[in-house]
Amino acid sequence: MKTTEIYILGGFLGSGKTTLLRNILKQESEARRKVAVLLNELGSVSVDSGLIGDDVPLKELFDGCICCTIQDKLEIQLQELLIENDLDAVYIETTGAAHPVEVLDGIMSPLFANNLEYKGIITVVDLLRWRDREQLSPQLRQLLSEQIHHADFILLNKADLVSEMEAAQLIYSIQGLNPEAVCLLTEYAAVALSSLQQMHRKQHTNHQKLDVHSHLHLSAIVHTFEGAINQTDFEDWLRALPETVYRMKGYLSFTHSQYPTLFQYSYGMPLYMNEMIKMPLNIVIIGEKLNKDTIISELKSLEAKAAM
Repeated sequence: MKTTEIYILGGFLGSGKTTLLRNILKQESEARRKVAVLLNELGSVSVDSGLIGDDVPLKELFDGCICCTIQDKLEIQLQELLIENDLDAVYIETTGAAHPVEVLDGIMSPLFANNLEYKGIITVVDLLRWRDREQLSPQLRQLLSEQIHHADFILLNKADLVSEMEAAQLIYSIQGLNPEAVCLLTEYAAVALSSLQQMHRKQHTNHQKLDVHSHLHLSAIVHTFEGAINQTDFEDWLRALPETVYRMKGYLSFTHSQYPTLFQYSYGMPLYMNEMIKMPLNIVIIGEKLNKDTIISELKSLEAKAAM
């Protein structure tokens, strides 16, 4: 199975995510790339699916956010898309109430994470909504700020509805929350597909310092174990992790057990469940500003120590 690019489209309700998605799909079609869409709706009826062409494979998730109630369904739907289609990219349009960390957690399954190339989060910000954010509840203001903070590419949308002076002030406040993301003023969420595809191009060159346009805020590291590890040593490693590791999940083989263990980790708390069948020994680590080389080196050391 080839590697498929994954893009998350985020942003608050009414910011222009679906308009952005339609713009992207038009450009992907012109480039003759095979793409699919996952739509997440808070209600039980889809509003947006009729706006997407019949030639685009589509899966829909209803009655909840990816982040809380439907992660298992998401994993199944995404796996079906990958198995049934030879895809270059999948675009996931989240609900306006979704938190980026939770969404990334939902799509990075240990079962198929090796087949995905996570490209980043594109957040659409309604400049009018951001200008008038003080009218929102503290909880919604916090969500708006989180969506901006974790973005890799920010579309400052509806730029035609604010003055140039207002736009400059709003950009300044948004860049204060996220100085490392690419920011682009847009009308009707118009952006070149090539700009989105290049947003992390430099991240693979380890010898260069990461510049402001290429640094991933949220990254997903996938590691495949060759064999078993010692549980005590693994838990020592967990305790030494930086606080910017938000989530982990995967299948581990511990030296004391015949079968793999399903492992989940969030907010510093590990959870283990015994599996009665053999599973691929993949682990997915999600966090902010993580050093991939260091983490993978440490995991390999755990394996080498258990094999001695």
